Amino acid sequence: MLLQQLYRRPGMIAAAALSFAAASVASAQSRIVLPAGSVIIVRTTTPLQSTSAQTGQTFETNVEGSIGVDEFTVIPSGSTIRGVVSAASRATRQQSGVIDIVFDRLTLPNGTSYAISGRLTSTDSAERRQIESDPNARVVLVGERGGIGAAIAGAGSQKGSNNILAALGSMLSEGRDVNVPSGTQLAVRLDNAVTLRAGNRLRDTDPGTIYTASERVTAAQQALAQLNYYRGPVNGVLNDATRRALFQFQVDRGLSGTGNLDYRTAQALGVNLSGSTTGGVSGDVSGALSGNVLSSSQAAAVRRDAGYAVSRIRTDLGASSVGRLNQTRAYSQTDLDLWFALSAFEDNAAIYEQIVNGGGNRDAAVLAGRSLAAAAHRVDAALQSARTSAPLQNYWSAVRRQIATIDNTATTY
Repeated sequence: MLLQQLYRRPGMIAAAALSFAAASVASAQSRIVLPAGSVIIVRTTTPLQSTSAQTGQTFETNVEGSIGVDEFTVIPSGSTIRGVVSAASRATRQQSGVIDIVFDRLTLPNGTSYAISGRLTSTDSAERRQIESDPNARVVLVGERGGIGAAIAGAGSQKGSNNILAALGSMLSEGRDVNVPSGTQLAVRLDNAVTLRAGNRLRDTDPGTIYTASERVTAAQQALAQLNYYRGPVNGVLNDATRRALFQFQVDRGLSGTGNLDYRTAQALGVNLSGSTTGGVSGDVSGALSGNVLSSSQAAAVRRDAGYAVSRIRTDLGASSVGRLNQTRAYSQTDLDLWFALSAFEDNAAIYEQIVNGGGNRDAAVLAGRSLAAAAHRVDAALQSARTSAPLQNYWSAVRRQIATIDNTATTY
C-alpha cells in the first residue's frame, strides 16, 4: 500500500553537503541549467498540519547541503525553497486529513530569487513505482493511523480538495490528521528546468554534484544498459527513462533514490569523473575551458607507457642509449620520424604529468591535454608508413586508449 511515514525515514532522503572551491571562477553572466526532473531534498522549517493548513498558505523549507551541476555550484548551502498549500482538508471520523503542496520559489543566501515549478515526490521504491505508473499522478500528504507523521499517496491529476479526496478513496479511511513536524525531509521534483548563475567551481569528486553533461549521461546510460536497468537510446539525454533507471539502480545499491546522476551514483556506475566539462554552462565562465583532464595516476600511466614505446623503438632500430645506430643497417626517413615523434611525445607526457600534479590551474591542464593529443597525432601519422613491431604497436595502443578522454578526435584502439 502506498503509505509510508516520512518522519521515520530520516536517512532515506539525503543531499550530501558540498565543499566549495576557494575562489569563484564564474562571471555574473554565466548560466547553468538545472534540468526538469531533478530532485532536490529539503527540510521543513515549520510544522505542516491539516488541522490548521489553509489553501494559499506558504511555508519555507531549507535545501539540504548545496547542489552543483557538473563543475559549478548552482544552489549554495543556506538556500530555501518556498512551498504553497494548494489544497487542504481536515480529518473527519470517516476520512483522513490531506494537504496538497507545490513549490514555487527558490531563494539563494544572497537574496537572489528564482521562480520554479516543483511538486512533492518520494524516494521510496514502492511509492515511486506507483507514482510513475501514472503520468498524471499527484503526490499529497495524508494523515496516517495514530495521527503520527504523514504519508505520501499518488492521487489524480486534477487539483482541488474534492478531486484529491475522490482520487484517494479508501486510503483516507483512517480518520487522522496530517502532522508533519518541523525538520521533516521532503523531496521536491522540478517540473521545469531552472536556469541559474554559475557559482564556485567544484572538485571533480564533490559528492553534491549532479552530472548533466552529455558525455557523462551517455556513459551512465551505457553502464545502466549493461546492467539491464536501461533499454532506451544511448543519446546523452537525461530523460525520464534514464532517470527511472538511475532511481532503480540507486534503490538496489542502497543509494539515495532521487533519479539524479549524482557523484555517488556515477561512481557506482563506473562513469569516468577524472575530467570535467562545462556541460550546461552558457556564456563566458571567466575563461573556463570545456575539456577533460586526466587524473594524476592516469597521467603517470601515459608517461610510463610512452617510455616503454620509446625503449621499444630503440630496440627495433638497434639504437644505443646515447643514440648510436647500427652502421650496417639501412634506415628510412619514416623510421627516424617515428623515433623522433615518440621521443617528443614522451617528453610532452612528462610535462603534462607535471601540470596535472601541480594543480591550481585547470584551464592550463585542458590546454596541455590538447597539446598532448596533437603530439599523439604526429605519432599516429609517423606510424602510418614506418616499420613497427607488434610490441611497439601494443604500447602505443595502450597510450591511445588512456588519452582518449582528452582527445576529441581519437579513434578506437
